[in-house]
Amino acid sequence: MKLDIFFKNRHILFLTAALTFSGCTKLNEVVQDEVLGENASSPAGALAAVYDRMGKGVFVDHGGVFALQEYTTDEALLPTRGSDWGDGGKWRAMHEFTWAPDNAIVTDNWNNLTNGITRSLTAIREITNSTHPQKEIYLAEARAMLAYYTYTTLDLYGQAPYRDPLSISSPLEIKKAASGIDELILELEGLIPKLAELGKESTHNGRFTREAAYGLLANMYLNRAVYKDRYAATFNFNEAAVNGTETDMDKVIYYTSLLINSSKFRLSANYFDSFSISNSGAPELIFAVTQKIDKIRNGSNSFAYVGVERNQRPSPGTRGTNAACVSPEFYATWEGNHDDPRFSRKYQYTDGTWFTNDGEGSVPASDFIAGSSTQNWFHFNRGIMVGQQYGPRLNAAGQFEKTPDGRIKIFELVMEKSTGTKMNFTPELNFDKPGQAVFTQNQINRGVRVFKFEFDPGDGNGASNVDIPLFRLGVMYTLRAEAYFRKGQSGLALNDINTLRTTRKREAFHNNAAGTAIASLNEASLYKEIAYETYWEMYRRPQMIRFGKYELPFSAKPASPATRRIFPIPQTTLDVSKEFTQNTGY
Repeated sequence: MKLDIFFKNRHILFLTAALTFSGCTKLNEVVQDEVLGENASSPAGALAAVYDRMGKGVFVDHGGVFALQEYTTDEALLPTRGSDWGDGGKWRAMHEFTWAPDNAIVTDNWNNLTNGITRSLTAIREITNSTHPQKEIYLAEARAMLAYYTYTTLDLYGQAPYRDPLSISSPLEIKKAASGIDELILELEGLIPKLAELGKESTHNGRFTREAAYGLLANMYLNRAVYKDRYAATFNFNEAAVNGTETDMDKVIYYTSLLINSSKFRLSANYFDSFSISNSGAPELIFAVTQKIDKIRNGSNSFAYVGVERNQRPSPGTRGTNAACVSPEFYATWEGNHDDPRFSRKYQYTDGTWFTNDGEGSVPASDFIAGSSTQNWFHFNRGIMVGQQYGPRLNAAGQFEKTPDGRIKIFELVMEKSTGTKMNFTPELNFDKPGQAVFTQNQINRGVRVFKFEFDPGDGNGASNVDIPLFRLGVMYTLRAEAYFRKGQSGLALNDINTLRTTRKREAFHNNAAGTAIASLNEASLYKEIAYETYWEMYRRPQMIRFGKYELPFSAKPASPATRRIFPIPQTTLDVSKEFTQNTGY
């Protein structure tokens, strides 16, 4: 089997034995190709298992890395809503900054990320011991993915496990962020010549290519100062780089420029193209988790599903879950920018009808979900959803209500679990107890929602074809703008920000108007502009730390100590492994 067959068709099921990094850990993975019959210990199978881990909750589920990078910030929170989302307080803890070493989200993400490290080490061993014709490229990919999993673990937990993959009896090592970041940078820079260029050697944006390395290195260098002194009051972003005479910010500019100047990528006029069902070939995607509804390992609809209310139905058989929203503070940063093409976008049906979400009416019943001639597909608008919401309702037969001429009727919506409460998404949260992110049943409408990722109604169980961007061209512009700004080159930073603003265009309802440029840039406006481009993409926590905003109080979050910039090592890990020590403050 060629590796690209798996990533294009996603027709492999992996059964993976759970591993822990205790003193007796063996780097053994049970990997079985149920469809193609590939040898479980083959280089292709072992490498495919590395990528498979990414799509099993880690980077595609709102309870995965998203929960740590977004629910702990002003961009997203998941309050308890009446009878829903209590779950022992684990979601509230992210927003209230009360998580502890036994928090399920903290523990599950640690286990999943370290399992990604284990799978990467296993793949390195299997590939090294093979005679596969693509051995060199596979090995480079496995080592690069090890760097990616390790970097993410160091970012979130400050420590990451490592064991020599070529020696089963080798001792467990604990990488620490301050020294580990330099090791990772040197490792990845050394791998660049060995990695395939995107599009060559049957690669695509679901595999770790040379271009993915550029994106990861840009992130590494931008955050290196934080890793060097995690609890510092200020960071030295212009420290000398790992090697050579350049600074960290010079390196960020160098690697992002390689991507920005590449003919392989371009900014989309429609900002939401990168987060749509058909985004597998989107021109901005550098590295992504490829997803598909294939009944074997369905992709996750989590990032769309989590913000949509239960009475908002993209098809008669699908609905949202009324969970996550944004903080009032983040919504307020958009003041004066609601005409930005990244704020929201209306949907137009093929007959010219616009769904404007501002009143009752109808839309044509011409669109159907994949594989069905009876399940209509209703298209909600995209972006940040505020105020009263409108949409279809179900009739007694479980189908959308229709007008006499067969169109889908649009109604003013109410909350499914509080039918006396209008579906009015309010910027204000107004918790009864200011320090507790808890709503009563008649308050569950509160909070502005995010419909950035398109809801895929193709599977009623929440599956999706939407690929999840990890490195995207628009994000690279924000990284370079920040690096320019931190070097004192605010004019160049402004150019990058305005390129993003003016390249994006609104829908035809607003005459395809391009976004408008801004005249100047300071630290406060740069911080806002970065978020306009990157919201809900698992970048916010590092942004807030770099800009000194993470400890500030907002919504139900109190002022917090710098020790909360990283998460604790789970108690379950400390109980079985003497090599780890708990992070400061836990």
